[in-house]
Amino acid sequence: MRVSDILRLKGSALFTITPEDSLAHAAQLMAEKDIGSLVVMSHGRVVGILTFREVIEATVRNGGSFGTTSVYRAMDPGPLICTLETDMDEVRRMMLDRHARYLPVIDGGQLMGVISFYDVAKAVVDSQNFENRMLKAYIRDWPEEDAKEAEQ
Repeated sequence: MRVSDILRLKGSALFTITPEDSLAHAAQLMAEKDIGSLVVMSHGRVVGILTFREVIEATVRNGGSFGTTSVYRAMDPGPLICTLETDMDEVRRMMLDRHARYLPVIDGGQLMGVISFYDVAKAVVDSQNFENRMLKAYIRDWPEEDAKEAEQ
């Protein structure tokens, strides 16, 4: 399974923000859209990611309020990224190694989407459920003569 498979199932909803936007605006957008991250874009390029983690950390540093903090001051300027062809085992390793919950997906310099830890976990569970159903169907349809030979 590859990242492209997850994006195909997940859909193409994508939310971005600029480094100049206010942290308050970013938090409002995240709350309205019920999302955990925003990709930070400048001049058509990914320059960072802002997740609820960075919002909380910046708010705590500012005494419990957003104040006039910009997205630039709060964002992670070096997010992990992946491509459409990145294998799911590699994505899981990357996310676990860096405690990353969100990965922007880049293809040819263009932002294609974001995959979350939830998306990865759901894909793994769905894949396992499919395999289990196929194995159960295979066992249920086991040919009788093979079953008799197996008993002997």
